[in-house]
Amino acid sequence: MNLQHEIYQEALAELAAGRRSLVLTKLNRRCADAPAKILFKETGLASIAEDESPQGKLAGDAWAKGRLQYSEDKEGNILIAEPYVPESRLIILGGGHIALPLAEFGAKCGFAVTVTDDRPAFANHQRFPLASNVFCESFERCFPLLHIDKSAFVVIVTRGHRHDMDCLRQVLKLDTAYTGMIGSRRRVQAIMRQLADEGYPEEKLAAVCSPIGLDIGAVTPEEIAISILSEVIRYKRKSPNANWAQSDKEVLAEMEKAGAEPRALVTVIETKGSVPREAGAKMVLWPQGKTLGSIGGGCSESEVIKQAYEVIRNGGYKIIDIDMTGDAAENEGMVCGGIMKVIVEQLL
Repeated sequence: MNLQHEIYQEALAELAAGRRSLVLTKLNRRCADAPAKILFKETGLASIAEDESPQGKLAGDAWAKGRLQYSEDKEGNILIAEPYVPESRLIILGGGHIALPLAEFGAKCGFAVTVTDDRPAFANHQRFPLASNVFCESFERCFPLLHIDKSAFVVIVTRGHRHDMDCLRQVLKLDTAYTGMIGSRRRVQAIMRQLADEGYPEEKLAAVCSPIGLDIGAVTPEEIAISILSEVIRYKRKSPNANWAQSDKEVLAEMEKAGAEPRALVTVIETKGSVPREAGAKMVLWPQGKTLGSIGGGCSESEVIKQAYEVIRNGGYKIIDIDMTGDAAENEGMVCGGIMKVIVEQLL
């Protein structure tokens, strides 16, 4: 098996286990050979932090930020440090009228959705077809099933004050990417005072988003779901510790396959200005024209596709700059205005 696939298989196995990993790619513009790749697992974090070399610093930066980092020196030596971060999970505690659109919208925004309720009529896959997991269990006993960690965005929308309290008590003992609880300001203040009296740390209580959601004047269940999901996405993308790399599960799954025919893997490695996809976005191309994933669509991909066919035929790699500024953008009717640098590699 090609070492490239062994590395991707190991990286994706780490993701499946809920652990981060990082793939470091090394190449030189003067050499047409396939890029060399090294895998760092989460357990190897200390070795990255202690490495003061250029590759160590770049890998450490990518690991800390959770985003692909790229560097090139005067000799044409190129380093690409790409973190693989477990997919963000939306844990919805409660299967009522707000949970229904929230699960649907959350899944369509790329979250792996889990719904829990203690009522069989409200906790089933027929009601939540887009959810990855649906558990019918009491709120006291469901938490061992949820595996809540820093990849989890937890939304508490149960049917009653007592259940909200029970859930929040459990969640406050865990590390999450986000915790939000529904309720009026008066009710929330009463809950927070009671939990403070019970000894829960003030900093943990202050981190809970409650009343939940952005204030957009939402009224209907769908509007409330949008306000909640908007707040969740803001935490995912804008918080100081945000480290969610762009990824496409279908593309990642394709990368680990040892294909019978060669393919090309395209990865955005650097961006400047306004561009359709961030660094880390990927797509796979086949010789007959089939594609999987996207780096932006339209003219941002047309030149890349041409170069990809050459890489599929001849092997090696190509680095391509896609200009979306000035006349180039205006002539193509683009609404962006930036530059994307991509690498095209043969994927065997």
